[in-house]
Amino acid sequence: MKSFKTILFILFAITSSLPLSAQNQTNADSLSLSDILKQVMINYPSIKKSEQDLLAADARIGLAKSAYYPDISINSSYSHIGPVSTITMPGLGVFSFYPADNFSASLNYNQTLYDFGKTAKSVAYENQSKDLVNMSGTQLKQKLSLVVVNIYYSIVFLQEALKIKDEQISTLNQHLHFIEKKVATGSATQYELLTTQVRISAIENQKTDVLTAIKVQCSQLNSLLGKPENTALLVKKELQTIEAVVPTDSLMNLAVKSRNEMKMAAQKTMLSELHYKTVGMQNNPVFNVFASGGVKNGYTPDINEQKMNYVLGLGLRIPLFDATRTKYSRMQAKTEIESSKEDAELCRRNIANEVVESQANIASALQKITQSELQLQQAQKAYHLAETSFKSGVITNLELLDSSTSLSEAGLSVLKAKIDYSLSILKLKIAVGVAIY
Repeated sequence: MKSFKTILFILFAITSSLPLSAQNQTNADSLSLSDILKQVMINYPSIKKSEQDLLAADARIGLAKSAYYPDISINSSYSHIGPVSTITMPGLGVFSFYPADNFSASLNYNQTLYDFGKTAKSVAYENQSKDLVNMSGTQLKQKLSLVVVNIYYSIVFLQEALKIKDEQISTLNQHLHFIEKKVATGSATQYELLTTQVRISAIENQKTDVLTAIKVQCSQLNSLLGKPENTALLVKKELQTIEAVVPTDSLMNLAVKSRNEMKMAAQKTMLSELHYKTVGMQNNPVFNVFASGGVKNGYTPDINEQKMNYVLGLGLRIPLFDATRTKYSRMQAKTEIESSKEDAELCRRNIANEVVESQANIASALQKITQSELQLQQAQKAYHLAETSFKSGVITNLELLDSSTSLSEAGLSVLKAKIDYSLSILKLKIAVGVAIY
């Protein structure tokens, strides 16, 4: 029998984990692909982080809008000054120009009336940035979905592979008992007995390899689900149905319109252009109004008396020279625009490659399904003939075991081909921007 490790190596991403105790779970306890995806989207830390990023984006929008509102404050102070300048007037006494103890309290108001679009551009930039954060969260979910799909179908394969190994061991043990009886009667040799025992040992080693792979990958799936690493898992075998092949051109157009990566690339270009405009407005004039009212002492004729006071005014700030900061900020923003356009083109090419690759894998998997199902039918017929020939003494026990092994491998090949097809279908859906979570 070909090494089971070789079969595992051939399968793309076909390694998973499942504790042995999970084999005793009922079908009602098993998880479907949709159940797993739903739990991952709820519990995975990166998803929760993206939700916090959205809240942070809302905070940045609010911070940008704060420039529309007035700045209101209360100031109060006390100061003691010494020495105090005085003047002596004959017959009138000594007079101070200002009090030694100074008190003041005021309510201050400052409001930007017009900044020539600077605040509006900042608010627009933060709104667009939030849209980009939202797209990033959606893209993260798609990437996680692909990881989950690979692990899910790995578990499906290994669960079936484990059943096959158990069936092979059971069949070999039955043959072992049969050969032991024949050896006792002298109708079989020790060679046949030892060969059967060696094959049992080899299958048990392969079963150990499967269980080890199950344990490792189960830890990964539990990590995605947010469960303890040793939690027992069992998944339902859900394979994709055969669908009609869609023309490549149609899929390309759909992918370019639907993929989050393309939307994000366009959004980044828009942000870069908005950033360029925002930088250009940094030196715009700012027209503001200010007012302050309160009480303080120091007014003549009684400089110690607290009196009401106020100030009203208008302000205009016109930047003249900023040490070339705006110039180089514009240069940097301009390069960001060009870079984002190149990123969009690179993204488009990568998407095209993914679509073509997925379609090629689908075509290959369909062909393998047809071939492997035919091989399975042939292996079943061959095994039934071998079983009849063995009972009639035409072939040896070793030849029957070879036929049984071929039948098991054929069944595993059919499952592998169907899993490859299911994976390729889901990858194609992801490649064209269809959400599978």
